[in-house]
This record gives sequence, structure tokens and C-alpha cells, in this order.
Amino acid sequence: MDGVKLMNRTDTKFTFNLIQFENILEDISKNYRVLEIEGKRISGYKTLYYDTAKLNLYTKHHNGELNRYKIRHRTYVESKLGFLEVKFKNNKGRTVKNRIKKSEVPMNWEGESETFLNTLLPFEPQTLLPVLWVNYSRLTLVNMADAERLTIDLNLEFVNGKITKKLSNLVIAEVKQEKRKSSPFIKVMKKYHIREGSISKYCLGIALTCDTVKKNNFKEKLHTIKHLIC
Repeated sequence: MDGVKLMNRTDTKFTFNLIQFENILEDISKNYRVLEIEGKRISGYKTLYYDTAKLNLYTKHHNGELNRYKIRHRTYVESKLGFLEVKFKNNKGRTVKNRIKKSEVPMNWEGESETFLNTLLPFEPQTLLPVLWVNYSRLTLVNMADAERLTIDLNLEFVNGKITKKLSNLVIAEVKQEKRKSSPFIKVMKKYHIREGSISKYCLGIALTCDTVKKNNFKEKLHTIKHLIC
């Protein structure tokens, strides 16, 4: 895992139905090692995303703008580790991630958390509010022959205030590489005619739980996901 932290990377995403999961896992089993922690291969993640009151970060993503940010706190349930993270998608399509350890989930900005955000963001951290919980189970695999990490997310749940949406039949897989190239997993995706491309979990959650936001540019992806899980 130390060799595939890939804090500056390219991401290639795929979505498919849970029914396909077993066969896909069997097809890639000879090419990847699976991360196991205390005998468990599937780990729980709880992630709180932050945005402005007008959801400016969501809107930038919806409008296809690059040089955009996601700010979140992620808790690794089994290990009880927590990190405050800033993800930056630059105009070259690369994802740059920075994080600090933070066990407690911040609900306002002060001290080390505020300093961390001030260092990385071109806007005031005080404009950021907690807006969406995204919870799921994750299987993490590492390519045996190359610097590549593969994450497979299951049991997705989105919580926005009193609204909860669950997508139990959806699988989101993400190939993380230093530079974009073929891989055993991508070849298997082609075998099953699963095309690259997905909406981010944050944007998907906002689109599903908030009626007032723009989602025209996500309509095709939302329709594809609805078709996948039927």
C-alpha cells in the first residue's frame, strides 16, 4: 500500500450492477492482491463532504469546470482512523490529494483544520458547511505487476439531513494510476462491455437528495445508473 499511495494521479471510473461483481472479481483475481485488515477484506467508510451554502463546489463539477475542489472528512470504520482531505482536479485531468489526520469530524473550522484548508484553498474555509454523508463498504486491490490501486465500493448510502438514499445494487470501481494506461481491470471492463465514466459519489449523492440543484449535465449518467440498478 505504501508503494501505491498515488496522491497525485489519474482516476478511471466504472459503474456496474452487483450481479456482475462475482464474475469480475474472479476474472481479475490472478492480477491483484487484496488489502486485508484484521482478517477483513471489506472495510467500512464514512465520509462527510463540505460545500458552500449555495453548493458552489457541486456546481463547478456539474458545469464541467476543471481546477475544482472537493473537501471531505473520511473515517475508516474498522481502524477508527480519520482524515481531513482536500482533492483538487486540475486542468490536466490529474487528481491531487492532500490530507491530515483528524479523528473527530469537524463541524466548523478552527486550529489545525483551518490552517490546513487555508494553505490549499483559494477561498475562505469559513464558507464551507457540512452538507452530505456518503457511506459505503470498500474492497481495495493492488496490481501485482504495476503501480496501480483499484477500489471497489459497495452498499452505497447517501444522507442529506432527513433524506437517505441507498443504492445497494450499484458498484463503483476506480482505477488509480500514476498515468493513464491499460490494466488487467480495464481489460476485464472491456470484456463485459462496461464503459468508462461515472458521476462522483459526492455529486451523485447531491443529485439524488437535493431537488433544487442543477442536474441537467448529469441526466445521462443518472439515467444510466438507474438502468444499472433496476
